[in-house]
Amino acid sequence: MSSVVIDSTTALTADELQARGPYTEMAALLKLRFAARDLQLTMQRDSRASLTGSARTRFRGRGMEFEEVRVYHPGDDIRTIDWRVTARTQVPHTKVFREERERPTFIAADQRANLFFGSERCFKSVLCAHLASLLAWASLNNNDRVGGLVFGNDDHRDVRPRRAKHAALELIQRLDEYNHKLSSPLLRERHLSLATVIQDIRRIARPGSAVYLISDFQDFDEECREQLYLLARHTDVILLLVSDPLEQALPATGLLTVSDGRERLQISADDPRLREDFHSRYEQRFERLKRQAQGLKMPLYAISTADDEITLMRQLFGRGNGAGRKRS
Repeated sequence: MSSVVIDSTTALTADELQARGPYTEMAALLKLRFAARDLQLTMQRDSRASLTGSARTRFRGRGMEFEEVRVYHPGDDIRTIDWRVTARTQVPHTKVFREERERPTFIAADQRANLFFGSERCFKSVLCAHLASLLAWASLNNNDRVGGLVFGNDDHRDVRPRRAKHAALELIQRLDEYNHKLSSPLLRERHLSLATVIQDIRRIARPGSAVYLISDFQDFDEECREQLYLLARHTDVILLLVSDPLEQALPATGLLTVSDGRERLQISADDPRLREDFHSRYEQRFERLKRQAQGLKMPLYAISTADDEITLMRQLFGRGNGAGRKRS
């Protein structure tokens, strides 16, 4: 079993850091900073920000890190001409540098009633909080500004991006606060919609930011797609879908009790047509979301409460892997 070393005498196993239970524990969210050391959040496309920092982007110009030598083009800065290569080849060559820029990280985490559900190690709301915490610590380790937005049934609280440990701690505190407000998996008729949240993210997230949106996307609709399109014009957007195995497929046998909070109904899972229809509905919703993400050119990562999220995040965002590999 893999472990994360804290000091010379103590180590935490990945199993100890996994999300568990119906509610978050502040101590567990804080310990995730050790697992986040293995994560490297990388730029996916050209930066549109004008901030300097330590994240490498595809913007090419006079910068801190040498990129390549290529044939001189009219308009290139003559101060970057590589005279040695030019003399050897008898063709003008110029040095190209990769400029270092800062990439603020903005993490939006869903803590609405529909995530207050789980049939495996933890509820979806807890998994969401753990993923957000991992990303926050990883961004801070990368010396990026980190901030975000935590949204519940009725409202949200945002944390302005800062390059400080207090920013990550404030975001984690909001996650824990909103998580412990949950008491039912049933959304009220009037609730904060995902489309409204994305619209607010557009207002808060700075151009050039990496925006991680973590949700089960149950109310994803055309308005959400339009807001994501507008958001992606100035930011890099990564979608993390949290789910539970019981949402994907019913057990093969048994008597199930379902409730809307007022009435209860028992149904038999022995009916193969019921199980097939249930699974088909989930697959259709997932495929629709995947098509929308592909159309918007956004990575979509699916993570279940049954997954080992520490290992999976290392596979997706581990050093050397990058954040461009899609999982579906």
